[in-house]
Amino acid sequence: MGKILVVDDSRTSRRILKGILESAGHEIVGEAMNGEEGYQKYCDLKPDLVTLDVTMPVLDGIGALKKIKADFPDSKVVMVTAAGQKSKIVEAVQAGADEFIPKPFEAEQLAQVIAKVIQ
Repeated sequence: MGKILVVDDSRTSRRILKGILESAGHEIVGEAMNGEEGYQKYCDLKPDLVTLDVTMPVLDGIGALKKIKADFPDSKVVMVTAAGQKSKIVEAVQAGADEFIPKPFEAEQLAQVIAKVIQ
């Protein structure tokens, strides 16, 4: 399975994501609370995949996605989006996001999306 970095400003969302991903056999190599911290940790940890919340302080998920893709074109990035963020989804696809997971997420759906992207 994969080494995953979880980036979300919500501690609860990080905890839920981490729990689902660990039960699916993945290793959570790091967590970050905003896009800037997420980018720095991505550079340090070089995970197989990163999950990015779209709405975060300091640097949002789209900004972090653009920085990660600019420096690591082969990176695998899954965006976590709240309902009603259609324009952000389009922007993220154009910036190179591999997949989307809507909040609130279902464990089964999350595990399938991550497995598909990591392969």
